[in-house]
Amino acid sequence: MNKRSFWIVALVAVCLSCNKYDNPILNNNKTQGYKMLLIGNSFFRPYAEKLDGLAVGAGFIRHESIRITRGGDNGRPINFWNDSLTQEHADIKAALDQGDIDVFGMTAGHDPDNRISGHRSWIEYAIERNPEINIFIAIPQIDFPAKWDSLAEANGFNAIDDYYEYAISHIIHDSLVDPLRSEFPSTKIFTIPTGWTSFELAQMKEDNELLDSITYFGPKATSLFTDDKGHQGDIIEEAGSLVWLSSLYKVDLTSHDYQTGFNTDLHDIAQGVTESHDPNYGF
Repeated sequence: MNKRSFWIVALVAVCLSCNKYDNPILNNNKTQGYKMLLIGNSFFRPYAEKLDGLAVGAGFIRHESIRITRGGDNGRPINFWNDSLTQEHADIKAALDQGDIDVFGMTAGHDPDNRISGHRSWIEYAIERNPEINIFIAIPQIDFPAKWDSLAEANGFNAIDDYYEYAISHIIHDSLVDPLRSEFPSTKIFTIPTGWTSFELAQMKEDNELLDSITYFGPKATSLFTDDKGHQGDIIEEAGSLVWLSSLYKVDLTSHDYQTGFNTDLHDIAQGVTESHDPNYGF
């Protein structure tokens, strides 16, 4: 073998030995994008739905998602797993069985008596069929916003954002993500703090800083929340979806030209949420 042939063979061998995340050409998400499986409830679904258009619009033309959702606790990983006779359970497994899922996203909702059980079961199943899969856990807002102040006080905090910060750090990261990382050390497991957008916009509403006419409760198009449970209005969903885009695809929202339909700078809010997130739990 001559010297030129040797180096060609060596280069091919190196390329073949790299997985798709190590290869800088295949890792160019501007042209590639990820195939995602996204499962959750009504505090998860809007962001999963909006992500498709945002990702493709930002240039990730091969972005693709399979979305499977159910309302309330039924959308938690543990419920999807335990309800093994349902169509949704079968659909999640069928998507993973294809072996081509890059990113598997779930809600942070869990059984308080066994926080990691549902997530663990799905991650174990996913890895068997998709060894290089990445896992994210979306952290929703706390529900019943009219009770946020009393909830914070009952738990020893002066404000709901202090309590939420505690919950992310100790209930989600320390008690859910870290144990999962210990069990699956070769798998990337990270979080997206979706719920911060609700608290940021609610505080801006309180401080008269919103540049739009937005009520606290009311119609989806013109309110922060649509009901007592705290289902999000359009302004929160738009901001939260930008957090997903930035978290998953590293889009710089300060130069992103997507039109949210609101005068309030939702890009700036989402960028701040993403930048404030603990980098040890980012993608």
